[in-house]
Amino acid sequence: MANAEKVAAVAELKERFETSSGAVLANYRGLTVAQLADLRRALNGHASFAVVKNTLTKLAATEAGVADQLGDLLTGPSAIAFVKGDVVEAAKGLREFAKANPALEIKGGIIDGKSMTPPEIDRLADLESRDVLLAMLAGAMKASMARAAATMAALPTQMARLAAALEAKRAAEAPAEAAAPAAEAAFFEAAAATETDESNTNEDAAADVAAQATTEDATED
Repeated sequence: MANAEKVAAVAELKERFETSSGAVLANYRGLTVAQLADLRRALNGHASFAVVKNTLTKLAATEAGVADQLGDLLTGPSAIAFVKGDVVEAAKGLREFAKANPALEIKGGIIDGKSMTPPEIDRLADLESRDVLLAMLAGAMKASMARAAATMAALPTQMARLAAALEAKRAAEAPAEAAAPAAEAAFFEAAAATETDESNTNEDAAADVAAQATTEDATED
């Protein structure tokens, strides 16, 4: 490969590293051209699969600042799946293809700037896809909005019931409040009447005493 071609290849790989959300390295030894085509279809646009030269890829990874994350993965026959779409869907596509074609060996990779081992990429494939998560989120938001709408719709009824309850409470308390002054007035009236009766009784007793004394004086004379 001429020097100009190498420079162009490194620049292209560097751009792919920088613009992709992930890069999964694989050993493709034993796969036919037809199988590689099937793999690209299995990725369904979520990733592009390219056979690369290790020396040029190391240069590109260094320039892109991801050489440390890739570590020693660039050994032997190498191919890279540069993830452009949903990383979970890309991981699912690679795993399903590897199950049907054991010649594809996932060596590891880098997802969102983080190094990923083969088991971690396999676990990534177990997650829900971005579209499914968005659908779940939309469903949860819709349910929350429905509950909020139901609550708002119930507020007038609840306020009316509260107002009725308060009115009934006031009505129940009103007779008791009105009875208190009446009872107090009756108490004072009874007390006054008792005092009047006692006064009259005392006056009558005094009159009897006076009358008796007058009678005695008259008899002595």
